[in-house]
Amino acid sequence: MLCMQFDILFPMLLFTVTLVSMFLSKKAEAKLKTIVEEKEFRTRDVALLVALIGVSVSIIVFIPQMAIMAVFLFSYSTLLFTVSYAFSDMSEKRLTLFCSATIIAATVAGTLGFFGFFPSELRTYGTIAFAILTVAALLALVYARHKKEFKPRWYAAILAPALFLLLFIFFNGTQIWFPFLLDAYGLIFAVLIVLYLSSLFTWKTAIVFGIALTALDIILVWVTGAMVDTANAVSSLGLPVLVAFPTIPLIFTNGGAIAFLRLGLGDFFFAGILGTQTMKKFDKKTAVLSVATMSLSFGLFELLLLNPTQFGALPATLPILIGWLPIVAWKLINQKRKKKSTTI
Repeated sequence: MLCMQFDILFPMLLFTVTLVSMFLSKKAEAKLKTIVEEKEFRTRDVALLVALIGVSVSIIVFIPQMAIMAVFLFSYSTLLFTVSYAFSDMSEKRLTLFCSATIIAATVAGTLGFFGFFPSELRTYGTIAFAILTVAALLALVYARHKKEFKPRWYAAILAPALFLLLFIFFNGTQIWFPFLLDAYGLIFAVLIVLYLSSLFTWKTAIVFGIALTALDIILVWVTGAMVDTANAVSSLGLPVLVAFPTIPLIFTNGGAIAFLRLGLGDFFFAGILGTQTMKKFDKKTAVLSVATMSLSFGLFELLLLNPTQFGALPATLPILIGWLPIVAWKLINQKRKKKSTTI
């Protein structure tokens, strides 16, 4: 008799990352809005964004791998620099902590590489590169303490993307990159994307975006299959476009290996946008409840993947939207009833 397989890790992960993104977004919005010049998406902007996502997913499998890698690495590095720069006017204590963390990470990475974790042909270059980054972080800390300025510091903001690029270049393809660094950066970018773009959405555009992107996701997964092909093509390059974790409880393949599930960063972003706009529209309690129902709905849909069904892949936006809509509908109906009773 076959036992039903289930997973609690990914629903918990979706819940946690969405909550972190939602609460940090509220604190970071004022700083990041200055970067996007107080702009907000209009309905036609959202329609264009969804259309561009559809086109990109459909054609990316035909683009040379090096070009894909260059575009993604540039985009990730720019995101890291932009967010780091927005918060680089930090206090001396926080700056010391930030630079010290970079120094420790670069030193540990260089040491591991020197003792055999780099590919043999890259060992010398990698050790030198991480040594240079260590010195650069130390100089940035000394210079910042000397200048005593409370404004954005480009020389501090550049440390985060530099560390990411070096880790990817020299550790990609090793056991350190997958799954550890891949998942770590995947979760970091999932949060940063929500922080950077959430201020561009309004309640109206978030609803349009949610419905349109879910419809597109269904087409790309179940009709054309382009989303699955694209995910396989991009993830094979080691780019942090998704996170990969084993299930809890563990599920084993026929060969005895631990099975890993994958969830794209776009799904975290989707849930994060819905969560942040719900908190802006209603309140924190409603937003947290909506995130909980999104995660629960996602967990229930996961059963279709983990147990024998005809579904080889699922559009993750669908269970997220299904979990979000009842809470929003309930809240809107209650508001309408209260408004009517007040008027009477």
